[in-house]
Amino acid sequence: MNDDQLLRYSRHILLDDLGIEGQTRLLASHALVIGAGGLGSPVALYLASAGVGRITLVDHDTVDATNLQRQVAHTLARVGSPKAESAREAMRAINPDPQIQVVLRRAGAALLDQLLPDAQVVLDCTDNFATRHAINRASVRHGVPLVSGAAIRFDGQLSVYDPRDGNSPCYACVFPESDDLEEVRCATMGVFAPLVGIIGTMQAAEALKILSGIGSQLAGRLLMLDGRQMAFTDIRIGRSATCPVCAVRGI
Repeated sequence: MNDDQLLRYSRHILLDDLGIEGQTRLLASHALVIGAGGLGSPVALYLASAGVGRITLVDHDTVDATNLQRQVAHTLARVGSPKAESAREAMRAINPDPQIQVVLRRAGAALLDQLLPDAQVVLDCTDNFATRHAINRASVRHGVPLVSGAAIRFDGQLSVYDPRDGNSPCYACVFPESDDLEEVRCATMGVFAPLVGIIGTMQAAEALKILSGIGSQLAGRLLMLDGRQMAFTDIRIGRSATCPVCAVRGI
């Protein structure tokens, strides 16, 4: 670390659990963020501000005026721009240090197989089950911990699925894939603006703990937030012996 970095990250370095060693790990780490919207905005901004050395941001969508109520990485001036590029501009305005790669494509299986082997953590900041399950399958295949968040209306949830841990379930253990599952989206159901900020910030926190060596304690737990009551519910979740993703592979 140079003198500028020692100053910039001094409040991290003062933390006994993190210190110079943990911050050095962050500077050398690579996070893969899927989605640059409501959840992806705080994730991207906090990973960049905290000094994660490489951040790959995947999103195929463009900024719309209706996004600005909650997607804080974007501005009115960037309406119509690709979300990943808009988020990169916001990240660089906070911290020019990280190497930020943007991928303006849907997160399909082929792309995920290309990107995950080079990452130490993947953050699911998407809003549809098909992509969530694709990310989960890639996480299991490549042994990369997955930090998953979701938010709709006043309800949010967060968990870590860590294929390196033999006791940790994968996303499909908890939310099995189903052809008749009805998608619930912000465009039709709405979402309370600060909710995505709360969940996204917590996703960033879990990813930073994983990358810095502190470690996440959320594997095997599903944390749910009722935004109306501002009440958290913590549920223990386990692996499914019949899971078609992780059980059949003996993970």
